[in-house]
Amino acid sequence: MANHHGSEGLVKTGAGSATVGEVTGFSFTVSAEYAEDTTLSDTAKTYNTTAITSWSGTVTAFWDEGDTGQTNFSTGANVDLKLYPEGAVNPDTYYYGNALVTEITRNVQRGAITEITFNFIGNGVLTTGTAA
Repeated sequence: MANHHGSEGLVKTGAGSATVGEVTGFSFTVSAEYAEDTTLSDTAKTYNTTAITSWSGTVTAFWDEGDTGQTNFSTGANVDLKLYPEGAVNPDTYYYGNALVTEITRNVQRGAITEITFNFIGNGVLTTGTAA
């Protein structure tokens, strides 16, 4: 069983797959929604086996307004997104899809580096790939 360290991860955005600079972390969740098909005579809930999937997540970085990867994220933007939890070396697994940026938060505090957090929701299927 392979383990991975957080320092291996990276995020890419845009058609040119610009690496997002200064990333300090990211997370994403994939969910499945099932339609209930329980009838009056059933004694337990049952569900249709066809699922509708969705995905969402966040990317947090030290804010750099000159970073192309970060500027591809703008509120309301529709971005090509690639998430590499274990790095981008063959045969590392990564996840990609189109995402809508729903919220951007900047955290400014005295004595700390300004952080920016991008929240997104998937716009279609999240696909699994293998780094080349």
